[in-house]
Amino acid sequence: MAAATKIRAYILENYLFTDDETALDDDESLIERGIIDSTGIMEVIFFLEQEFGVRVDDEDMVPENLDSVRRIAAFVERKRAIA
Repeated sequence: MAAATKIRAYILENYLFTDDETALDDDESLIERGIIDSTGIMEVIFFLEQEFGVRVDDEDMVPENLDSVRRIAAFVERKRAIA
């Protein structure tokens, strides 16, 4: 299963409480839409570290990496390529 698919499923299930794929677009801002807050970001980071085996450093915790499904998936892929 592709990273984006797993990430979208995680966010849908844990934050939107649905399995309806149309409830979230890959490019939608999770913060602007109020889907996740600072605590939610930490939970997403924990999920990424557990699910994908990537380390999220303090400097990685920016909206450019963590504010949409597409950005998170791209971040995970970059981290996996480095490892």
